[in-house]
Amino acid sequence: MADSEVLLRRVPSRSSWQRVRKARPHLLLSRRGRRRFGVLTRGELRRLRRRLLRAHALGGDWKVGVTAGSHVAGKCKVRTRSRPAPRSQPAPRNQPAPRSQPAPRNQPARHVQTLSSNVTQPTRDLGSGRVLLLLPAGEGFTFSGICRVTCIYGQVEIYGHIVKQGQPARDVFSAYTHSYLTIGGVRYSEPEKSEKEMRRELRALLRPHMKLDDRNWVVQYFPPLGSILLLEQLRTPAVDFMSSYKCASYVFLQENTPVRINSEYITLKTIGIRRQRKKKGICLNESGLCALEELVIASCDGCPVILLCGACDTGKSTFSRILINQLLNSLPGVDYLECDLGQTEFTPPGCIALLNITEPLLGPPYTHPRRPQRMVYYGKTNCHNDYENYIEIIKYVFRDYKRESPLIINTMGWVKDDGLLLLVDLIRLLSPNYVVQLSTARGRLMPALTSEYVELTDGLYTKSKIRRRHRGFEIEEFEDSLEFTDEEKDSSPVPVFTGHKLMSVHSEFLCDKNEKNRAKYNKIFRDLAVLGYLSQLMPPVPGPLSPLHSLTPYQVPFSAVAVRITHADVAPAHILYAVNASWVGLCKILDDMKGYTRGPILLAQNPICDCLGFGICRGIDMDQRLYHILTPLPPEELKAVNCLLIGAITVPHCIFKNQPGLEGTIPYITTDYNFKLPGASEKIGEREYANGFLGYRAYKRK
Repeated sequence: MADSEVLLRRVPSRSSWQRVRKARPHLLLSRRGRRRFGVLTRGELRRLRRRLLRAHALGGDWKVGVTAGSHVAGKCKVRTRSRPAPRSQPAPRNQPAPRSQPAPRNQPARHVQTLSSNVTQPTRDLGSGRVLLLLPAGEGFTFSGICRVTCIYGQVEIYGHIVKQGQPARDVFSAYTHSYLTIGGVRYSEPEKSEKEMRRELRALLRPHMKLDDRNWVVQYFPPLGSILLLEQLRTPAVDFMSSYKCASYVFLQENTPVRINSEYITLKTIGIRRQRKKKGICLNESGLCALEELVIASCDGCPVILLCGACDTGKSTFSRILINQLLNSLPGVDYLECDLGQTEFTPPGCIALLNITEPLLGPPYTHPRRPQRMVYYGKTNCHNDYENYIEIIKYVFRDYKRESPLIINTMGWVKDDGLLLLVDLIRLLSPNYVVQLSTARGRLMPALTSEYVELTDGLYTKSKIRRRHRGFEIEEFEDSLEFTDEEKDSSPVPVFTGHKLMSVHSEFLCDKNEKNRAKYNKIFRDLAVLGYLSQLMPPVPGPLSPLHSLTPYQVPFSAVAVRITHADVAPAHILYAVNASWVGLCKILDDMKGYTRGPILLAQNPICDCLGFGICRGIDMDQRLYHILTPLPPEELKAVNCLLIGAITVPHCIFKNQPGLEGTIPYITTDYNFKLPGASEKIGEREYANGFLGYRAYKRK
């Protein structure tokens, strides 16, 4: 060992790093890069930068700061990278905000732009389920979860709707079933006020919402021409009702904890939301923005009819919500005609409805059920093999449109084969002024539905003006019946097809659906729509939830209502099996039921009549001959109901499984069911069944 030391001393050409490397143990394995003498580590760089910033904050300029650290930097080679300027962290809550220096007398007073620091979208926990958000102009805050948004100062845009200072709070639903929403800061004109006047105004607006320390924090970090938002935890009876069921509990809750947890995540978690990446939010491309701008201008000058079409999952519903919200920024109301049976926007599935929308849509369809102006219960999620009835129902509902507001028409995503021909018939029948055709790169191309294409193409029942073709399934003289009568022409806004303007929109919305899982997703959305409607059974005042089986149903005599199974033929002796524990449409027909003393009263064909609401047939009393109906419809409207329509729309299975507080056998759920009975294991139409649900069984006519 001594000899080796002597040899090392006798070789002056070896560097110090080589001597240290040879003397260290050979078992020390590391991939860490070599540290050269005279080069600072990252920790030393941070400490040096902190000293320079501290010297600058004490009142000197950057030259003084560099001089203060020159005795370190002069001896060492500083390895630096181009990095952005560090963000200044918000001041601690208990620490008062520093006072701003007054402007010199010879200089004019500064405006609000100078109140800002380099803080981007800071958040602050106010306690009691409230969070303060400062949003700079032009910036966006994409989040997941639900919250109540109040704009204290400035103005922001949510889903196309502008929320301004002084307006009431808005409930925003950025659920996990759809693309996340983004709250965007909207630029506004600079106020002609001095800095002192702006501070006084901000403190006055903030005083009812927060304490003094929080107000000082807002004044210190207020961004230029920014907005001040109050985000509150959202708890409503509808949210609590839907969250109580397993099939819907995940849509309003937070996802798993992220890998990196910061202070902002902890602050936002107190109100049940979480910041997401901007690419996960809703983003419109240039074609969509241009189409929206043109449609808004046209709607402000008149009352156009706008028809949306496109294949499945191209963003028709999302585009229609944004369009409605933008129109409500300048109009008192917008009319909406729902022609999509599977994925309805405001009603339970299987309906064709006309509505007047006066409030913005800030969430998925199941979060904003609305009362229709006129609605017909079709009873199925598609119109296959029943096109004539589908068109007649649309014609019946469309008569109520008075052309007092712009009309938006949503169509089905079935645009192949007969679906495309049916769409041509609808364009001729409804005669829209604008046809917005949405498409995606992953979807199948469909022909451009220009005015010339519609005129030269035969529909499913209507013929083109030039070519005349005959189909074997075509109904004779149906084209004449499709036209409006003289009485309807007086009240109908657009009785004949006069041409339209086609607007092609290339959609880039994120969608997890594909051909394999589309049916599963659609079934979940339909169940959520039914739960959203049933949430109206809960009292408006927040409180403990009541399970559905604990609510008192209405008693309806057999002789007071007629019954019809709309989607299949059922033997008269087995009608009550199909009605029991089913989703029923509460309708009003022109026939009078007073002449019947017994029952049940059966209709021979599907009526086209007004549907006032929906309910669940909880049970049937055969001794007293009564239906037990559970519905949110008020009693004064139930007096007009004289028809029950049962379709292929089912009650979500989670409702039957979630019946807490019961002892013994749970109603309508069993494992001992005799599938050997005639027709017991067969399906009726397209209705779905689950093993163990007695209420879903019905017998099919042999």
